[in-house]
Amino acid sequence: MNPIRLLTSSELCLCTCFLLVLFYRGWSQLFYDWTVSYSQLAPLGVDKQVIVINGMFPGPVLYASTNDVVNVSIHNNLREPFLMTWNGVQMRKDSWQDGVQETNCPILPGQNWTYSFQLKDQIGSFFYFPSLLLHKAAGGYGAIHLNNLPIIPIPFPQPYKDYAVLIGDWFNADYRDLRASLENGVFLPHPDGILINGLGPNQARFEFEPSATYRLRISNVGLKTSLNFRIEGHPMLLVETEGSYLIQQYYDSLDIHVGQSYSVLVTAKNQANGKSYYMVASSRFTILEHSGIGVIHYPDSAGDPVGPLPLGPGLSNYNFSIEQARSMRWDLIASAARPNPQGSYHYGTIPITRTLILENNVMVIGSKRRFTINGISFMHSDTPLKLLDYFQLNEESKYAAAAALPSSATSIVDAFYRDFFHIVFQNPLLEVQSWHIDGYNFFVVGMGWGLWDESKKAGYNIVDAVSRSTVQVYPLSWTAILMELDNIGTWNLRSQNAENWYLGQELYIRVKGVWNWFDEQSDISARDEAPIPDNVIKCGRAADL
Repeated sequence: MNPIRLLTSSELCLCTCFLLVLFYRGWSQLFYDWTVSYSQLAPLGVDKQVIVINGMFPGPVLYASTNDVVNVSIHNNLREPFLMTWNGVQMRKDSWQDGVQETNCPILPGQNWTYSFQLKDQIGSFFYFPSLLLHKAAGGYGAIHLNNLPIIPIPFPQPYKDYAVLIGDWFNADYRDLRASLENGVFLPHPDGILINGLGPNQARFEFEPSATYRLRISNVGLKTSLNFRIEGHPMLLVETEGSYLIQQYYDSLDIHVGQSYSVLVTAKNQANGKSYYMVASSRFTILEHSGIGVIHYPDSAGDPVGPLPLGPGLSNYNFSIEQARSMRWDLIASAARPNPQGSYHYGTIPITRTLILENNVMVIGSKRRFTINGISFMHSDTPLKLLDYFQLNEESKYAAAAALPSSATSIVDAFYRDFFHIVFQNPLLEVQSWHIDGYNFFVVGMGWGLWDESKKAGYNIVDAVSRSTVQVYPLSWTAILMELDNIGTWNLRSQNAENWYLGQELYIRVKGVWNWFDEQSDISARDEAPIPDNVIKCGRAADL
């Protein structure tokens, strides 16, 4: 009979790690059933047709945890085709679920479709919104809260409560009228105001208990306006942005550009002494300043706040904004969705495969005003690119290289799996731009005034730059990012400014493996990219295939 052998400390450690990994990989199937419809609401005192989800504006918060599989059944009760996209959710190797015009056929009126995707290795604060026909101008958006698995600690004490705070500009005009104006060459007007959680001044209320700490997950869900967020008498500890934990710093106010999301911790006062406090989201870099106003209310608060609103930065103070952006740093010690530190990824040591200089502009093409990237305004196909590729249908496309004359084309950047891209966004215009890439986070390594050139690389942050999916580019300036293309699929790179996007300021990055670049799309292994969904909607030239 063999004697019983005790495990060595190394073997015991390995066994423990194996059990932890098994636990760590645990996930749930979550099911959401959403009906998208119209409702007559008046957030700023003027009735308009608002897009609601299950009767709610904003829509319900989508709560999930790392690695959960989320199933969202969308019932389209609108009178127009509809798609939902998931801003910042990476859809790992599954761009079939991305919910933008070149990856999905729309859900037709009276029909429904179920999105099904895994939140692979993701945590953080995000939001969803409708991606077609300027529907976002009528609402249809809501918050996404992705939580850590219990085994992965958050790098701050557990807050008493989480609050979703959705801020954004609002236009009283019907979204169809705004859409028609854009198509006729008229810029969107100045917004009529700023909403906080879909509500007008002093309507959004947040209950605070003395001494408790709250996590506010703030997203700018508006169409075009950068906003400054602040709370009277309550400093904000910035802890996370779009799935990345940050070096924790206190801010009295925070600039949040269109499409961006942040998490801050706010500690309630020990005693409110009967006071309540203003929460403010005010417009930045606009001719007129608009302010959305919420209320922080304590158990003994007597009515609404009184007195002037807390001051923010000067309306046109760009230096404040860019210096604040530069002050943010990735926390190299904190774990995120995985037990290894998020900073263990040394992006600064990876050789660059390709540099893209992407310049935004506005031009007249065929007597119509269009927004462009490198002189090219995106022209949508009659069939989503994903279906054209899958069914091997011919489609002319061109990379958005500099064009001698402005033109329209279906702009596609072809890339190999694990290419490492250096992208510079160059902004020659006098308005702030906001850029987003689906399917990825990227490292914001530099931003500055004037024209970018190779000498600017010397000033890049190649150690602890913020990893995120939406970045601003200031007027007459540039922003540089680094990104590893480790997510096979067809991914949308777009302006987050709704009028720019609607009028052509986007392109697609098509990422395929070196081993299957010339193979049939249908032969790609499910290990490399999710197969075409069983419930896929077919349209255009793929309708009968």
